Amino acid sequence: MVIPPRKTERIKRRPLPEFHESELGLMSAIREDGFLNVALDDTNQYGPHAMIILLGLISSFTGLALLIAMKLL
Repeated sequence: MVIPPRKTERIKRRPLPEFHESELGLMSAIREDGFLNVALDDTNQYGPHAMIILLGLISSFTGLALLIAMKLL
């Protein structure tokens, strides 16, 4: 689906990515489309949920790395 540009817009809109609704639950839909595809490309309706999971994982790894660095110094 392409959104027609307006005359007053300065930033051109990009085409919408492919999207399909999944009848499965969150974990099954993420397993079907791949975790990073769902989190970063929003391939189904669980994109925001997968992004929050990704944010939690990355912040946990960052916190663990900082904790280890503090113990070593």
